[in-house]
Amino acid sequence: MTNSYDIRPLERQDRAEWGAVWRQYLAFYGTERPDGLYDLSFARYTDPARTDMSAWIAWDGEFALGLVHTIVHAHGWQDAPVTYLQDLFTVPTARGRGVAGALIEAVYADADANGRGSVYWLTQTDNTPARALYNHIAQPTDFMKYSRT
Repeated sequence: MTNSYDIRPLERQDRAEWGAVWRQYLAFYGTERPDGLYDLSFARYTDPARTDMSAWIAWDGEFALGLVHTIVHAHGWQDAPVTYLQDLFTVPTARGRGVAGALIEAVYADADANGRGSVYWLTQTDNTPARALYNHIAQPTDFMKYSRT
């Protein structure tokens, strides 16, 4: 593989490749979702009327290398909405090529262009390779996530 690739917003014709990459992402985290959720999520990410959910995909020719999904929401401590980077994944064969960093930069550019200076995300504490990248492009916090069981 070369080091060249394109990052662009997710489009309707990307359904099959996007679905394959998202399945790999969910498998990485030891989960899966029903097929209907793939259709629903894809429809949300590609609906031009929605401004609260967006996605970008990295391409090398006809091969999808990675994806990123975001959710924009209001924040109680500031006027401007914030961007939550919900999902980020690079296929194993494309790792080390800068794809994840380029996908995050696409999110940053979108947030800046839309007046949302705050971008945040979560990762597992033992996701050492991802955290090495994140430590270079963002500021870690000391907050811990809790979820209702």
